[in-house]
This record gives sequence, structure tokens and C-alpha cells, in this order.
Amino acid sequence: MPPETAVLAAVVAAALVFAFTNGFHDAANSLATSVSTRALGPRAAVIMAAVMNMIGAFLGEGVARTIGRDIIAPPAGTDGLAVLFAALAGAIAWNIATWYKGMPSSSSHALVGGMLGAALASSTTVEWAGVATNVAIPMVVSPLIGGVLGYLVMLAILWTFRSTSPRRVGRKFKIAQSVSAAAMALANGLQDAQKTMGVVVLALITTGYQSAYDVPPWVVVAAAGAMSLGTLSGGWRIMRTLGRRVIQLDPPKGFAAESTVAAVSAVTSFVWQVPISSTHTVTSAIIGAGATRRLSAVRWGVAGSILAVWLLTLPGAAAVAALAYALLALTFS
Repeated sequence: MPPETAVLAAVVAAALVFAFTNGFHDAANSLATSVSTRALGPRAAVIMAAVMNMIGAFLGEGVARTIGRDIIAPPAGTDGLAVLFAALAGAIAWNIATWYKGMPSSSSHALVGGMLGAALASSTTVEWAGVATNVAIPMVVSPLIGGVLGYLVMLAILWTFRSTSPRRVGRKFKIAQSVSAAAMALANGLQDAQKTMGVVVLALITTGYQSAYDVPPWVVVAAAGAMSLGTLSGGWRIMRTLGRRVIQLDPPKGFAAESTVAAVSAVTSFVWQVPISSTHTVTSAIIGAGATRRLSAVRWGVAGSILAVWLLTLPGAAAVAALAYALLALTFS
């Protein structure tokens, strides 16, 4: 096997490992609300999420093109592959570290942070306009939209069912939550699997195996499969934080949060074609839905800790990726 092909294979393998960690890390996003409200059992929720992640991965390529085209422009050949490998190493390391601590963080921002860190360490061109438009703005706007929509959806539910007993409403929304949880898992697959696809496509372009940013079918299947396997492995540490520690959820609040995230993910994937953090969006939607009861119902100390991790994700993953690139450059110089 030629050296460049071997390095390309290593980058593809690293991308699939990232997709796997993305699956078990972000599985909590689509499972925490439905499991904590007991709308779904843990086993059924995990299987459902894995299946819907797989289906969602086949529904679009816009986000993959954005990741591959609008963040960095690595040089051709093995130098460019080294940048991508270091970027993935930074993202994987951050995913595993935050999963171990049981803290929700954005796999999307970890990947972008890794790409930026590796690019800066290697003097690779960074598409700053693309970063601003497709990463920075959605990074700020999507949680705000999630929080406001979560609040408004929950407010609409409270007004619509104001004359119905809470127990009866809870029974109805346990059923509705099964649908909203499936929609959210579908949207999660649509968003997150494409990020892995984008990196693999960029690696293929870097080595001249293709010139367009279209995603080959085998890349879609591989990314979807790796992410679904990761989802099947769980994500229980983060699930406890999202489902129990931020706020005490019930089925109506779970439905409000899940339907909000599904809607935001669908619009950003199909219309704007930009990557967003499902972790940020679902957390803010949970807070928004909970705030309809009273602001003190939200455990703001936990929410503050989650916010701190969010702010550290991009620079943290970037630092690890830069170190990984430095080690690669030192090893093969």
C-alpha cells in the first residue's frame, strides 16, 4: 500500500472513531428527555435512536459540504492528511474527556475546534469568513432559538391543556414524546453524521481521489453505521446530567424540548446547511421549557457548569489538535 493511501486509510478510520464517539456522546441528547420522563425504556430508546440516526444520515449532504469546504483548506497529499488526522484526534480526545466527566458538550464544536487548532499549528489556510458565517453565528444563535422555542412550545402546551388534569396530560404526552424523540434522533443523525462525512470527503479531495464535494455512498454508510453503533453503546453519564440534574422533566416538557430541537435541526440542515450543536440546543430547550414553571425550577449551578464546558470546547479541542499535529510533525520530520 502506498504511504499516502495508508495515511488516508488512517484518517478515514479516525473519522469513523469520531463518529462513534459522537454517537455515544450525543446519544444522550435524543434519549435523556424520553428516558428520564419514562416515556421510553432505556433499551427501547437506545435502539430507536440508533435506527433513526442511521436513517437521518441518508437525508442530506449540505452540512457535509459546509464542513468539507468552508472551514479549512489543507494542502494536498500527506501534509493535508496529517492536519485532518490531528483535527480528529483533538475532537475525539475532547469527546471522551467530557463523556467521562458526564458533561454535555458539542461534538460539532469539538470537530471545528480540532480543525482550527490543527490548521493554525500547521499554517494551513483557515476560511475565516466561512467559520464566522457557518460556525460562530449558528453557535450563538441556535441555543437562543432553542431556549425561546422551548419556552413558547411549553407555554402553548400549558395554555391548550389548562383545563385538563396533569395526570391525563402526562399520559398523552408520554405517547407524543415517543414521536418527538424519534424526530429528534432523526435530526441528530441528519446533522451529526454529515460532519464525519465532510471530513472524509475533504480527505479524499486532499489526496486527489475526487474533486467535487459530493459524498460517496460508501462514506454515508460508514459514517451512519459508526454513529449508530456509538448510539447503541449508550451515553448514560451525560444522560443523567441532561435528564435529571438540569431540571426535573415531565412528558410535556420533554416533548417541548425534543420537538424544538427536531425543528431547529431540520431548518439548519435543509435550509441554511450549517452545523449546529444538538447538545447546546437541547440543553437550552430543556431550560426554556422548565422556565415556564418558574425560573427557580432550573438548577442554574448545573446549567452554569454546562455553559463553561461549552465555552471551553472549541479552544480545548483546538489545543489538543495543535499538540497532536506538533507530535506528528516531530515524529515524521
